[in-house]
Amino acid sequence: MSITTLSSREFNQDSARAKKAAANGPVFITDRGRPAHVLLTIDEYQKLAGGQHSIVELLAMPGAGEIEFEPQQAEDLFRPADLS
Repeated sequence: MSITTLSSREFNQDSARAKKAAANGPVFITDRGRPAHVLLTIDEYQKLAGGQHSIVELLAMPGAGEIEFEPQQAEDLFRPADLS
């Protein structure tokens, strides 16, 4: 994995180069010499984000039935409107 650094100007002038570089590792995009953004492939992003699962997939996990879950009552969620 290699890390590439591009200035904002370089990124704006040659985004194709940045996309190609992202295939080999993260691309740091700088503003005034300081890292401001990171370009990643979607696969790398999903690895970092932990992937996304639907509620159906999560409930179908082995052992999901043994998880204890007691949600709190939402007693103070709603109050009468003060129309005075």
